[in-house]
Amino acid sequence: MDYIRFGSDFTRARYERLGPVSWMGAFGTKMVVVAGPDATQEALTTKAKSFSQDGWTYLIDAFFHRGLMLMSFDEHKMHRRIMQEAFTRDRLAGYVNQLGPTLEANIPAWTTGKSTRIYPLLKSLTLDIATEVFMAGRGGSEDTDAINDAFVATVRAASSIVRVPLPGTRWRAGVRGRALLEAYFARHLPAARNGQGGDLFAGLCHARTAEGDAFTDEDVINHMIFLMMAAHDTSTITTAAAAYFLAKHPAWQERARAESDQLGERTPDIDDLESLATLDLVIKETLRLVAPVPIVMRKTAADVEIAGHHIPADTLVAVAPAVNHFDESYWTDPDTFDPARFSEPRREDQQHRFGWIPFGGGVHKCIGLQFGTLEVKAILHQMLRNYTWTVPDNYEARWDNTSLPIPVDGLPITLERR
Repeated sequence: MDYIRFGSDFTRARYERLGPVSWMGAFGTKMVVVAGPDATQEALTTKAKSFSQDGWTYLIDAFFHRGLMLMSFDEHKMHRRIMQEAFTRDRLAGYVNQLGPTLEANIPAWTTGKSTRIYPLLKSLTLDIATEVFMAGRGGSEDTDAINDAFVATVRAASSIVRVPLPGTRWRAGVRGRALLEAYFARHLPAARNGQGGDLFAGLCHARTAEGDAFTDEDVINHMIFLMMAAHDTSTITTAAAAYFLAKHPAWQERARAESDQLGERTPDIDDLESLATLDLVIKETLRLVAPVPIVMRKTAADVEIAGHHIPADTLVAVAPAVNHFDESYWTDPDTFDPARFSEPRREDQQHRFGWIPFGGGVHKCIGLQFGTLEVKAILHQMLRNYTWTVPDNYEARWDNTSLPIPVDGLPITLERR
């Protein structure tokens, strides 16, 4: 309950008080929390073979069954190799080209001149993007609100106190959301199998390794549910947080806008988006301050020692990489918004390999990190081209950590058309 209320502030305080390895009670069981760059590196790389993904299985298997993040060791390696074929640079360039029409049709229509909750707008927009880029528009005529609600329910269910599907519980809503999503993707699977489109759904259907390994229909459905959730939620959180920081720091907003204006009226391609250096700095600093996935779960597959502490086999472990983003040993004034810390020659993110890891680390590092960054850039670019925006001087965003961090008030900003 304390984590849900305070999020990374809670894990930071524990790290400062108790060190890199500590016990706590959560979800009706005992759990070890691992934090700090050195301990995180041990858990995710040097001693990773002692940790399985069953920590995620414990929390979310009922909702994201056999998603890539829930797979361990050789099985994970095989599935990741197949999936990588859907994230080549050529594929990414195609996905970016599909972003433009959706953004250009939606963003200019937003309300101006009064306080507007940006988070729900972005949530709807990223679902539209996922439907277009991941699904090639398949299912676009269906009830997108129901699909959105299903994704929200499955994510929120992970932190349920009551972990059985009793009426009125988040757990039951998550189970029902999972069933709806399975039926949704199953309906559109035959078209994806028969098509050769540039969307992710078709990409997963047709992905093959050099050895001929491929996904079954069940694999494709499981991976689509997980990937759409991951892309949908994390991109929304990061875009909303970046918009908030740009509102709080208008000089950075103007600097980013100047670079976007240099691209002119054309729809940016992958090279254009990668050229937006100021947005790159802003997004990196946003990911540091508001990590969209502040905790990654593991379970010990064997007895292991981390930072000199013994952790017995079959123990639930929460690795808290967001804590590392505020370690004063590596970051100057870590609570301050300062995108320049990522520029040359400062590069504070390079002082420790695991000092900045918003996408995780080791063999389970986020497979979609490049697309996610490009999507956030594309949305912010369109916002900068169409609007200036502000928040009141005394406004401070508060984040709800029931699942992934989201702004409790929807993050109201005032947009003004340029």
